Amino acid sequence: MFPTFDQVTRRRPPTRGRWALLGALALALLCGAPTAPAQNTLNTFSSGSTGADGAFSPTASQSIVVPDSGVFNFTTVNIPVGVTVTFIRNAKNRPVTILASGNVTIAGAINVDGKAGSGNGGGGQGGPGGYDGGSGGYPFDISFVGTTGDGPGGGTGGQGNGTATPGGGAGGGFAGTGANGSAPSGVTPAPGGPRYGSSSLVPLVGGSGGGGGGARTNNTGGAGGGGGGAITIASSGTIAFSGQIQARGGAGSNGAGGGGGGAGGGIRLIANTITGGGSLSAHGGGGGGSIITSVANGGAGGPGFIRVEAFDRSAFAPTANPGFVSFALPHPVAPANAPALRIASVGGIAAPAAPLGSLNGAPDIVVPTTQANPVTVGLEASNVPVGTVVAVTLTPAQGARANSQSTPLSGIETASTATASVTLPAGMSVITAVAVIDLTTPGSAALFMEGERVDRVEVAATFGGKSEVTYVTRTGRRITRPSE
Repeated sequence: MFPTFDQVTRRRPPTRGRWALLGALALALLCGAPTAPAQNTLNTFSSGSTGADGAFSPTASQSIVVPDSGVFNFTTVNIPVGVTVTFIRNAKNRPVTILASGNVTIAGAINVDGKAGSGNGGGGQGGPGGYDGGSGGYPFDISFVGTTGDGPGGGTGGQGNGTATPGGGAGGGFAGTGANGSAPSGVTPAPGGPRYGSSSLVPLVGGSGGGGGGARTNNTGGAGGGGGGAITIASSGTIAFSGQIQARGGAGSNGAGGGGGGAGGGIRLIANTITGGGSLSAHGGGGGGSIITSVANGGAGGPGFIRVEAFDRSAFAPTANPGFVSFALPHPVAPANAPALRIASVGGIAAPAAPLGSLNGAPDIVVPTTQANPVTVGLEASNVPVGTVVAVTLTPAQGARANSQSTPLSGIETASTATASVTLPAGMSVITAVAVIDLTTPGSAALFMEGERVDRVEVAATFGGKSEVTYVTRTGRRITRPSE
């Protein structure tokens, strides 16, 4: 399941207004009996590349802004020794998808790392598809608390105080939870960001940001590191890999309380044959140190996911950090026909078509002070069973997350609606929604994924991108697919 996440801004809440920041508002959910992606009995995989971008064969290191779609359609790819290609995220923060109709050779390096926390207290930027780190607490702020990192697994900000020793920010989570920030006696340690996502890296998404460290008078908290980005490389032929692919989380910076490290990102390789012994890195960033005491350091970011899919990988022996790599036969780069759920409005204000979903930017919705609590959240779904209840989570800029449930979806299965109530605190918050379909109830249609009967289906909204649908089988296996 891919929970959406509520985050904090480094700017403290204005006294005259509540800002509601929504996570990705486009979400889809499929009901009935969708077919599982079939494995090709001829042992051939097609990346689906159109070849429109021609051959990619850089001769010098370069930085490339990810296109609006996030997708490159190459004929062949050849990155030679000594050449590093760094991908810079676009305004929509799309992950990187490289499709090749021919062979891919990587002897050089590909980088989608998250950035380290800034020395001035600003959170590090996530890599493409990853999430930003939280800002460090400010000495002039009444709370002194560090900002929670962006993303579903954002690390919590460290506590601060005008005179006492503050706490460090927590590490961001992804494939594993982030480490808690350390804190002196009497200060609650900031909890590490939770795990989310799937080892299949479908949908393709990166790591979450680390939390900012707490501040005290005259000492700013350290900033959280950005989460590692996410990249898929798919070839209709062979991937020959002897170089490096890096999707590492950024380190937290030093401060009164150290900033938390960003979580590692995601790396997915798909081809008919994969060979070589290169290096795959998707580990979390280290926590920043405290300039005051050793008991207020930031927590390290959690690890990311590494996924390899091929019919023949007998000659593939990479080094990897984290050490666990999941293997499978080739699956579609982006399976179709997944379900959809959407947060349509908050307090009667329509959500934007492409929400930013970051506490480091402008809010997606501003709720006026005249709007009394609780506030109504409008939900829309398609191809979801009528009667399904949606779980809604609100994470405020400061304080604990609050959970609520919607009314049952009503209407028809192809177009239904529901509402939920949330209490908006002052300042920035993120609202997320998750729907689960239980297929074990009498009269439910039988659904099978990859040969296993599915007991329930979970759907979750994601930041600024596609929804994620997770099929939970009778054996407890979790198979994740994106919405269209």
